[in-house]
Amino acid sequence: MPSFIRHPKDFWIGIIFLFFGLAAVLIGRDYSMGTAGRMGPAYFPTVLGALLSIVGLIGVIRSFLRPGEAIGKFHIKNLLLILVAVLLFGFLMRGAGLVPAAIVLIVMSAYASPKFTWGATLLLAVGLSLFAVVLFVKLLGLPIAIFGPWFGFE
Repeated sequence: MPSFIRHPKDFWIGIIFLFFGLAAVLIGRDYSMGTAGRMGPAYFPTVLGALLSIVGLIGVIRSFLRPGEAIGKFHIKNLLLILVAVLLFGFLMRGAGLVPAAIVLIVMSAYASPKFTWGATLLLAVGLSLFAVVLFVKLLGLPIAIFGPWFGFE
């Protein structure tokens, strides 16, 4: 890492934000923009991408100005565990339903933390699953199965 980069964490997170923000702006160019009063399909991703790019640019500039610690160990196992949890959530939603999918997502994601404990994790999983049912199924009326066909419910 060059010596003029004083805060490597800010530098790399700024680069990542710039990359995703500019990608959203570039992808949004293929759609109609619309106006602020009548937004087209490109409006939201373009504005959000531009804001994300600005935040990234600020992070990169800050990395040259203030000192910070070096980047620590890259925890690939934990990242893969969280990725698999999100993919399983998407797979389980259709067959198992919202509650089992949410519980699997929360337990697997929490397991990636060094502070993981079964008691707190199960309490969090049950609480967030109930919250999701109340919010999405009951209040918003989304057609999401609480328990899916794998459990005998349709």
